Amino acid sequence: MTDESTRLRLKQALANLDSLPAMPATVQKLLALPLDTDEGEAQMLKLVEQDPQISAKIISLANSPVMGASRNLSKVSDAAMLIGMTRVKSVAVGIASMSHLAKSPPGKYFKLQDLWLHSMTVAAVMRTIAQAMPRDARPNEDQIFLAGLLHDIGFIALHHLDAAASDELHHQLLLQPERPILEVELETLGITHCYIGSQLARHWHLPEEIIAVLGYHHPPYVEEVAAENPLVRLVSLSEKVAPYFGIAEHTGDAIQEYEWAELGIDPADVEDICDRANELAVQTAQLGGAL
Repeated sequence: MTDESTRLRLKQALANLDSLPAMPATVQKLLALPLDTDEGEAQMLKLVEQDPQISAKIISLANSPVMGASRNLSKVSDAAMLIGMTRVKSVAVGIASMSHLAKSPPGKYFKLQDLWLHSMTVAAVMRTIAQAMPRDARPNEDQIFLAGLLHDIGFIALHHLDAAASDELHHQLLLQPERPILEVELETLGITHCYIGSQLARHWHLPEEIIAVLGYHHPPYVEEVAAENPLVRLVSLSEKVAPYFGIAEHTGDAIQEYEWAELGIDPADVEDICDRANELAVQTAQLGGAL
């Protein structure tokens, strides 16, 4: 278990937000770009093309079965045509944010590749579930992908702050796979990845909807904000629908009917949604690749 001095240091670091890493310049530029003009789209593609990591991930996503590409794509511009500009922007923000924090050596138990796989899977499943929601209640596509990709960024922030404590947490999660993750985190660290992630998002001045997702995507807290922010429920549901991809993260009890009802989804459609979501999760696993 993590000693008390480490717990205290983590809490002090989070109490002083200035001790957290600054938002990466690439993310600042991407978030500031409007995509409702040709110039904005051109600038975004230029930013993406200048970063080899982001370019490779975007092209890999476009060529995956998830997107159903009919031919092998090798250019960012072609990938953007298939994926869509808003999704490219969200994926680019997610990759840039994760890679910016991934400065510490990988741990024995915490692997950034596993978190990337988990985050991409959640984002893809969120989109599948959202398509069954009433159109007027459905979050924007860019919000869905951004929330999915960043929802567990608290894990990377923790690894950035203290790699040893991070590895101990993920060791405990593997040893206790049936215990709710929040219980294990509070017992091991005295703090949760949800709190760490929301503090980082607040430090970066991310949208309030995204801050809420990072802070409240796990029960029992999800009910407090899910009705006002469907993104929170979308993340929570997606992690329950496809829980075994990437990182070890026990999400609690089975899905309740009201969780679907709050998103306006017909109970008769749930089985089909879950089947499609799980198929999509398996396809997303083919993305692989470390950040």
